[in-house]
Amino acid sequence: MERPELPLPQLHAFVVLAEELHFGHAATRLGIAQPPLSQQIRRLEEKVGHTLFTRPPGRVSLTPAGRELLPAARQALTGLAQGLAAARAVGSGRTGRLRVGFAASLALTVLPGLLGAHRHRFPGVELDIREMTTAPQLAALRDGTIDVGLLREPPAAAEGLAFRTLLGEPLVAVLPSGHPLATRRRTVVSLGDLADQPFVLLPREAGPGLHDRITSACAGAGFTPRVAQHAVEWQTVCALVEAGLGVSLAPAAIRRIRLKGVAFRRLQPPAPQTTVAAAWRSDGTNPLVTNLLATMTCP
Repeated sequence: MERPELPLPQLHAFVVLAEELHFGHAATRLGIAQPPLSQQIRRLEEKVGHTLFTRPPGRVSLTPAGRELLPAARQALTGLAQGLAAARAVGSGRTGRLRVGFAASLALTVLPGLLGAHRHRFPGVELDIREMTTAPQLAALRDGTIDVGLLREPPAAAEGLAFRTLLGEPLVAVLPSGHPLATRRRTVVSLGDLADQPFVLLPREAGPGLHDRITSACAGAGFTPRVAQHAVEWQTVCALVEAGLGVSLAPAAIRRIRLKGVAFRRLQPPAPQTTVAAAWRSDGTNPLVTNLLATMTCP
């Protein structure tokens, strides 16, 4: 028949007495009176089935059974302390693995600063960063593949998901550097000036919100964009524009992509805006997500 597990308070009392070898000193260190300490030791000895201390007048020493138990008791208490510390760290979001999806264009704007600030505040958190367009991010959030999404043009509502707007960013015209609208001295173009141009656009299935934002802006200027090419990555969009396959509309951050054959021009006010947002599962209680969201609100 197996003996019952040894209670940790009794092990703690045993280790302190083994270190002090004096009931009075051990009781003071434990913050209890001597009688309760003696009771703890007696109960432990009853569970072990052997005396752990000799108690001649004025002197306390470990018995062979006590010497055998001491390393295991210390290991048990150390393991508990480490386990409690680890549980507290995970529970408070100070350690763990946070999976973050992000739209590629955000690497040119909010992503570096946000991740840098989070790493500074929570150095024990492992960041798993995954480049994804908006629609795949929403699917990944729902199936639990990622914990947080950083995306453009979130849907007005999505069951099970919550959103927080991070910033608004104007759209700019992306033109071949030799295009007449790029070579004239004006640095601002009218959206209507692009009405007869072929377009290079993000496919709607990759980012329906941004695609609809662009086509809606064009409709407001009186035309439907004639799409000559689709490209998922903004680097590819710019490369196709440079090759002369069309023009495009893109978030202003895309101007940081440096290609000699591409020119960027501001749109005549009021320029259409694109929204950058964070998304996460609304029913989640992941402290890692809570801490990332808190980082987003810090100055």
